[in-house]
Amino acid sequence: MLLLLRCRRLEMRRGGEVFLSQVRTLNELYFHGIEAHRGKAAFLRKVQGEYRPVSVEDFAAAGREIALGLAALGLEPGDRVAVLVETRLEWVEADMGILTAGLVSVPIYPTVTASTVEYILEDSGSRVLLASTAEQAAKASAFAARTPGFRVVVIDDPERAPEAMSLEELRERGRKLGEEQPELHRRRADAVVADDLATIIYTSGTTGPPKGVMLTHGNIVSNVQAGLQVLDVRASDITLSFLPLSHIFERMVGLYAMWHQGVTIAYAESVETMADNLVEVRPTIVVSVPRLYEKIYARVLDSATQGGPIKKGIFFWARGVGLKRARRMLAGEPVGAWIEFLYRIAYKMVFSKLQARTGGRMRFFVSGGAPLAKQIGEFFYAAGLIIIEGYGLTESSPVLTVNRMDRIGFGTVGEPLPGVEIRIAEDGEILARGPNIMKGYYNQPEATAEALEGGWLHTGDIGRFDEVGRLVITDRKKDLIVTAGGKNVAPQPLENALKTDRFLSEVVILGDRKPYLVALVVPDFANLERYARYKNIPYESRADLVRHPHVRDFIRRRIERRQRRVARYETIKQFDVLDHELTVDAGELTPTLKVKRREIARKYKEQIEAMYQQSAADASPAGGK
Repeated sequence: MLLLLRCRRLEMRRGGEVFLSQVRTLNELYFHGIEAHRGKAAFLRKVQGEYRPVSVEDFAAAGREIALGLAALGLEPGDRVAVLVETRLEWVEADMGILTAGLVSVPIYPTVTASTVEYILEDSGSRVLLASTAEQAAKASAFAARTPGFRVVVIDDPERAPEAMSLEELRERGRKLGEEQPELHRRRADAVVADDLATIIYTSGTTGPPKGVMLTHGNIVSNVQAGLQVLDVRASDITLSFLPLSHIFERMVGLYAMWHQGVTIAYAESVETMADNLVEVRPTIVVSVPRLYEKIYARVLDSATQGGPIKKGIFFWARGVGLKRARRMLAGEPVGAWIEFLYRIAYKMVFSKLQARTGGRMRFFVSGGAPLAKQIGEFFYAAGLIIIEGYGLTESSPVLTVNRMDRIGFGTVGEPLPGVEIRIAEDGEILARGPNIMKGYYNQPEATAEALEGGWLHTGDIGRFDEVGRLVITDRKKDLIVTAGGKNVAPQPLENALKTDRFLSEVVILGDRKPYLVALVVPDFANLERYARYKNIPYESRADLVRHPHVRDFIRRRIERRQRRVARYETIKQFDVLDHELTVDAGELTPTLKVKRREIARKYKEQIEAMYQQSAADASPAGGK
């Protein structure tokens, strides 16, 4: 008996590796987590101003009741259920319920418009919508009115949506059905096989109308299995989740992989409260898009430069020491006793404060969804905060490549995951294949055939391998700008470099079939307004501020400084400054905060054309060579 117990404990200590290799569906993954982590706080959520634990058992009960509640509504295996809920525990409970009932989840970004919600519900043939609020439920009202049998379930304030059912009522129906048929839940869950459809995720539509990406249980589970072979995720970890769970990146890495390993998952109240929630939760792992790291970096630089000459000098000295140490470590070279001694001083004086802002016990960040500027990755590494950058698409469940902890290459997205093949086509496009590649686009056989031509996923990204086999993304194939002079320009590298400036929040470079490049610039208004006060620049509104000649000249010089080493045909010759942020609600950004370049070009057409109408003499040739 003692030997048997020791063997079972050994299997648990190995992070579930033995069991994970046998998992074929997300249902098996969920049930394994329930059995393996009983008695543990599976989640943390903010209630009345404080984070409170939610046990594995309570979570499992909620998922079971939702699954049986949906069955009680008459849904049969393979039916679709849409989820229009912000990142919160109820999203995960709904996911478990939908999947273990043998149904297909259709996540919808909470920020999309009513017309997009209707399009997704119609295209997917969803029979039920689970919404967080009455306002979200109202986005489906027109569809519900013309669709017999369609049901809406509302989590918060259901009485404000009179045609809807409350989540508690759904769960109550599930409890009753469970009493009548106690084996039904597990029977339906166990009937699901790896090739069954798990989810239809509608792309954010950066290049056209949303397409429904069909991912099977096997697609996603294979990605969890491969990801956990290269990411050191432990049962003792705590992660803070804030990205949309409707995106497969947060769902696979931030939910399924963490759940399997027994990580406690805390949910941020919102993106705006992330800074406070980091200190409250003190996570060891955070999954994010580059925008979070860009903002932290800009805030640190701003704090350093606003603190007087001594504080500024100490910061830049510490950064220099940290970068020298980091680059030697990344190159596999000895750091040296003297640099290590200086680094301990730099850490105590500067970097420890940045550590404290992230909660003080961060083991690593994960970055995906968009390119991370090399400068930012190196700075975090110098500060003792490691960012593991990866790359993938919704169509690949999503991860294709990731940097390994022991051979990080900033400016790259790492090596292919185990079981994933990557090759570069003749035109530079990245092609991929493996068990994680989608089944296809829902109701779109022609688009599916095009995307999966020759048995390879055509990613639409341009890239190359570096000298040690790490993938480098140079741009989106459809974002490549071909100037009137026939020059091919990839805008993202310069855009990312410009966004490291603390006065520049967003930069969108344009110029396809034009004589030169132009840019729309969104300043960091907090820093710009502070600068205006310091320089006594009068203004009554942000529109006044960005039109002021002194401000425009100031921004021009910031742009010049960061494109001095860029080839002349790649430089920005004209720019305009917007008096507002780009937003998801306005359709200018995707839910993962990527710029919708086509929409920007359409929406700001007059401003863009005005830049080209200026004479060549007026154009400001900002640097170049």
